[in-house]
Amino acid sequence: MIGGDRAKLWTQYLSEPPVGKIVELEEKTLATQPDRTQKLQQIVVTASQMSAIEAQLFDAGMPVAALMEKVGGLLTQRIQALYSRGQTPQVGIVVGPGHNGGDALVVGRELHLLGYEVKIYQPIAKQKDLTASHAQYAAALGIPCVNELEALRECDLIIDGLFGFGLTRSLEGDVAKAVDQINQWSQQQGKPIVSLDIPSGLHTDTGEVLGTAIRATHTFCLGLWKLAFLQDQALAQVGTAELIDIGLPLSMVQSVLGEDPDLQRITVDRVMAALPLPRPQSTHKYKQGHLLLICGSHQYMGGAILTALGARASGVGMLSIAVPESLKPIMVAQLPDALVLGCAERDSGAIANLPEGTELNKFSAVACGPGLTPDAETVVRRSLDSDSFLVLDADGLNILAKLGTLPTLAKRTAPTILTPHLGEYKRLFPDLAQQSRDRTTLTRSAAQQSGAVVLLKGARVAIANPGGKMWFNPASTPALARGGSGDVLTGLIGGLLAQAAAQNIAAEALVQSAVWWHSQAGILAAQERTELGVDAFTLTQYLAPVLRNAESLR
Repeated sequence: MIGGDRAKLWTQYLSEPPVGKIVELEEKTLATQPDRTQKLQQIVVTASQMSAIEAQLFDAGMPVAALMEKVGGLLTQRIQALYSRGQTPQVGIVVGPGHNGGDALVVGRELHLLGYEVKIYQPIAKQKDLTASHAQYAAALGIPCVNELEALRECDLIIDGLFGFGLTRSLEGDVAKAVDQINQWSQQQGKPIVSLDIPSGLHTDTGEVLGTAIRATHTFCLGLWKLAFLQDQALAQVGTAELIDIGLPLSMVQSVLGEDPDLQRITVDRVMAALPLPRPQSTHKYKQGHLLLICGSHQYMGGAILTALGARASGVGMLSIAVPESLKPIMVAQLPDALVLGCAERDSGAIANLPEGTELNKFSAVACGPGLTPDAETVVRRSLDSDSFLVLDADGLNILAKLGTLPTLAKRTAPTILTPHLGEYKRLFPDLAQQSRDRTTLTRSAAQQSGAVVLLKGARVAIANPGGKMWFNPASTPALARGGSGDVLTGLIGGLLAQAAAQNIAAEALVQSAVWWHSQAGILAAQERTELGVDAFTLTQYLAPVLRNAESLR
């Protein structure tokens, strides 16, 4: 039981005045920052950055206990909305020693007061003072604290409050055994697991599993998105991820990160600020960009078609396609609105050279690579010498790696966009690939070394510019794991960049927009066709509907 002065403090605290004043102040602050939520949704933080932001919050006078109560209340509301008492009457709370455990105890207490049957399991005896106080109060309310994890086996829902952000050491001993057992229950019985802030056992920055980690059904990330949520290797652990706005003042966040943070998520608001590209009432095709695609071979003719279809969907004013002469009739039949340039070809069916008199600098942008084969070295060299925006993909990247001319990209007068998957990355940047497995580090280092914008493909595409800024696409679908999907993306990027060059729009914003647009088309197609029904050609048919439906995604 809580006795003496502590009981009075708790009675006073739970009667609301301190929290009420804080909430009232925050509501006034939010009224003066209408775009605050939108900006916070874009920001991604490392563990050290989140610690610095929290330190500012507490230094400014926010009581730790007040924030814990607020966080616990917000979490309880979301858990109750997703897992009603009728569906999940018995709830097991797994409590760690720190403030993440304190948050979990507040949630357990509130669920208990709402009529759920709550049981608490604490595998680590020593706890921080505030967490210990919450555990003491939970006991005073009659919430059972069990000695064995087995007592939670029959619970309908498990809430993971073992460790929050900042964990760096591997889980071991009883804690590791508990995590493995909980995961086993979830897999065998379909038992949902909710993690608070981040699944216990994940490295906050890299998304690496530290020995073992909770495989959550749903994770509520608190305050700001942690970098782990954008790492491919963490996706199996985080499940469905949701950001809980805990009222962090934007001014405090920006005082740590700056007004334009280095790590950001690509959001629909960011994309729709750039798309659709503006078109004045009086315009014509030459003002809407001219894109040249250099792609295809006798062996991979489909790559040229798919890249061109992606480019056409971008709305680019003029589209030219350089392909081997033998492919020209097929391309004309598939894309009658494009200007198809038949090129001399090698015995292998690859492009030998561009048609005589072709001036690359007259194009707003050039996209080179899909379906070329390694025999098309000459045209890749020519594209590197151009002064146009340049996108290199597929064999364009492989030939670049073979040429060893990567350092010369920084000397180009127009932006270069490299779009490797991990295998192509290792050929382009073998030294960097040996130094790290972290996709954030890999992408940022490659951009700085090459002087190009680097787009590292994966379940969560990462984009970096040479200045160290990074953007992550937060959503995609396994439906895009099909041959040709990347070709569509290359065409889409090229088409948008050609328009960016013609209209003097920042290239990086449109690279982000293309990545988001491409993934959303895959998601929409998978919803209507199932994941197995989304081949690359089908994907191109869903590009236009994405922008039509974009307002509903805000």
